[in-house]
Amino acid sequence: YAIVIENVGNTFSAHVPDMPGCVATGATVNAARSEIAAAIRFHLDGMIEDGLPIPTPQTVVTEVDG
Repeated sequence: YAIVIENVGNTFSAHVPDMPGCVATGATVNAARSEIAAAIRFHLDGMIEDGLPIPTPQTVVTEVDG
């Protein structure tokens, strides 16, 4: 799954575009990456437990020179 990590002042916020509500924060980019990985596992476990379909990754990530 693609993740987005944003600097939000003194911390970093991460979210998964293909999993609404799956968010995490961390003091550093690496901490946010680690926390969102755990959040993804937790989110998927909850979906499985609730009998919900697992979302197929749809988000495409690329970079452009500005």
